[in-house]
Amino acid sequence: MKDLHQMAAASREAALTLAAASLEARNAALLAMADTLKARQAEIFAANEADVVEATAANLAAPLLNRLKFREEKLAAVIDGLIALAALSDPIGKTTYACELTEGLQLYRVACPIGVIGVIFESRPDALVQIASLALKSGNAVLLKGGREALRTNAVLCDCLRAAAESVGLPADFAQLLTTREDVAAMLREDELIDLIIPRGSNEFVRYIMDNSRIPVLGHADGICHVYVDKAADIDMAVSIAVDSKAQNVAVCNAMETLLVHRDIAGVFLPALLPAMQAKNVRLLGDEAVRAIIPVEAATEADWETEYLDYTLSICVVDDLDAAIAHINRYGSGHTDCIVTADTAAAQAFMTRVDSAGVYHNVSTRFADGFVYGFGAEVGIATGKIHARGPMGLEGLTTYKYKLMGQGHLMAEMKSGQRRYTHRPLNEECPL
Repeated sequence: MKDLHQMAAASREAALTLAAASLEARNAALLAMADTLKARQAEIFAANEADVVEATAANLAAPLLNRLKFREEKLAAVIDGLIALAALSDPIGKTTYACELTEGLQLYRVACPIGVIGVIFESRPDALVQIASLALKSGNAVLLKGGREALRTNAVLCDCLRAAAESVGLPADFAQLLTTREDVAAMLREDELIDLIIPRGSNEFVRYIMDNSRIPVLGHADGICHVYVDKAADIDMAVSIAVDSKAQNVAVCNAMETLLVHRDIAGVFLPALLPAMQAKNVRLLGDEAVRAIIPVEAATEADWETEYLDYTLSICVVDDLDAAIAHINRYGSGHTDCIVTADTAAAQAFMTRVDSAGVYHNVSTRFADGFVYGFGAEVGIATGKIHARGPMGLEGLTTYKYKLMGQGHLMAEMKSGQRRYTHRPLNEECPL
């Protein structure tokens, strides 16, 4: 069995091969993955059942247990995702800038793969397929470390993807599975072979990774998402958006965790919200102003910065739009936040001033998703601001290189005045 250094070296070789692989070969691998997963579904489901039985015995929280389960519906979703991903345009080789520097000397900025990426993700087996398939389509190799609860399922899924890639002539080592914490520690030391680490988890976990590696880290941290119900909100719309944002699926990073309500509408909105949330078995916590209107438990300061991933929602009454924005920018995680209002000016102010990757108007926070955005899938939701932000799909897994093509041009010619810079924009793709 390979040690981590050998795995990273194999990933580097695979990445170099994938970077030069044709779009047709990469798409063929994605479609082969879909076929392989379908053909081996009984094996996948058996492995997942064993993981679920063990996690149940260990009293894994119900929302996390639901994430772990991988049956017909999730298999069908990842297969559909693979097919949709194969239909997307090639993220590699796109020209994003073209300029003639001087006569006969052309400069092009061209998208290219990042290289080798290490991804640490939660106990959600479908995430493994999404991450690995995005990596392959974008010409990257990936080292994958999922939650220990999903170890059996992840092992079978990764084997399926590797076999599918190999069946069309691409390197199986484009995807490799890490299984222990020691593997993660070793991965963080491979700064000469690994180009990027993407940790998905709490802010504390992401900070730990950043503090313990010289490899660049792109953090996918907490999803403390807000819905703000403005004084100009439609009550029925606001209730339905709040319920969907919280209860459609509580164990996901784009679920609402805190609801903010304008003081002028709270007396009408909160009584309408209460039965709708009770019908979904959502436990409500509120500040003093909320508890003066509806019977809920008391919220504390800690609740405003908590990602529950469960059937719990904290509610806060705010004086105005400015207070709502200030609350979100202080306690939010920069993930996704929504305003419900009929006031266009309020919506514009909210969407301009809230410092988050996703800012929404009159729509559930649950739409923050790479597949929903048309990215095919996502590696995660980036809550930082450097390189990629929001759902990180194909484009987020590329960087660029500058290609300069001349005809024996020399800097001495430029310095002597024999040639002059033209800096003329070119409207064309890079020819090489």
